[in-house]
Amino acid sequence: MPGILVHEWLSRYGGSENVFDALSRAYPGAERFCLWNDSGDRFSGVQESVLARTPLRRSKAAALPFMPIVWRHLPARDAEWVLCSSHVFAHHARFAGTAREAPKLVYAHTPARYVWAPEHDGRGGGGAARAVSALVKPLDRRRAAEPVAIAANSRFVAARIADAWDREASVIYPPVDVAGFRATERQLTAREESLVSSLPQPYLLGVSRFVPYKRLERVIAAGVAAGLPVVLAGGGSDEGRLRALAQDSGIRVAFVRDPSRDLLAELYRRALALVFPAIEDFGIMPVEAMASGTPVIAGRIGGTSESVVDGVTGALVDEWSAPEMLEAVERAARADAAACVARAAEFDESTFRARITGWVAEYGSGSAPASMGASGEGRHG
Repeated sequence: MPGILVHEWLSRYGGSENVFDALSRAYPGAERFCLWNDSGDRFSGVQESVLARTPLRRSKAAALPFMPIVWRHLPARDAEWVLCSSHVFAHHARFAGTAREAPKLVYAHTPARYVWAPEHDGRGGGGAARAVSALVKPLDRRRAAEPVAIAANSRFVAARIADAWDREASVIYPPVDVAGFRATERQLTAREESLVSSLPQPYLLGVSRFVPYKRLERVIAAGVAAGLPVVLAGGGSDEGRLRALAQDSGIRVAFVRDPSRDLLAELYRRALALVFPAIEDFGIMPVEAMASGTPVIAGRIGGTSESVVDGVTGALVDEWSAPEMLEAVERAARADAAACVARAAEFDESTFRARITGWVAEYGSGSAPASMGASGEGRHG
């Protein structure tokens, strides 16, 4: 009997989708389930839940109250093990049939941030969200007691799992397409070539969705502190505020909306440094930047501090004050491109695959007690 892979919902892009993609390649014979599949042609053959046949698939917030009950009523299946890729409630998954008794493992991107860590996610800060969180937490903690083992995508998340779920978790860092971002051959359109040639040199780069909790205003502030131009790549609801800040900053700030993969790789390659102020659970973009030979400036709190080597592949900062940002830019500028590439190579898909398959082999038999840690990068105690 093969195993079963479970994921929340599927989009065309996203770090958790990259993990699910890598899991699908590692286990090509596994059945796959999700709440709904909005990935276009990226993921085919993934079975959807009943929510996919309702208007709720158009709104994660509206669907959220129904997710726990949907996850508990999955169809009858036979399986050796069930592996849940979870960042909200996928770890609640329960199948009918013999799969109900199969060992359940969870690869946790995080316990739901707007439930357990609203200080890092603006979606959990409102009164209604806090009220819902208070109701959900006891249920979520009970469901997190079911897996025979849990793996976290960083030590930062393993600590959150210990606090939220009272569970020990191994650390298995997620896969990054290191080779793709290390490559020098790019397929840029004529428009993209023109855009790249118009950018100032050197520049500091900020990349993410344009939403407040990504803290992209600190990228502009770093440019002001260092007297350097800034390029912001992405898109989202916070763009108007960021453009107003850019206009008043006194430095040149260029916006690149929704760059293609090849354009993003070229933006990384040409940047003096990637400034990454968000507090992320792991942070794939900093590893992509290092794979391109570009150092990273990031906060000392969060998963990014586990991939960026302070003083070697970039700089870690505490307060994001102007003097500290200037010093960080100067340190990052001295980083060796080869050291950045070498560090990024430690997070490629082959490393992830070896660790995740070893972990599943160890715990997928159901013989390992749930209280134990698991093989991988390490244990959080």
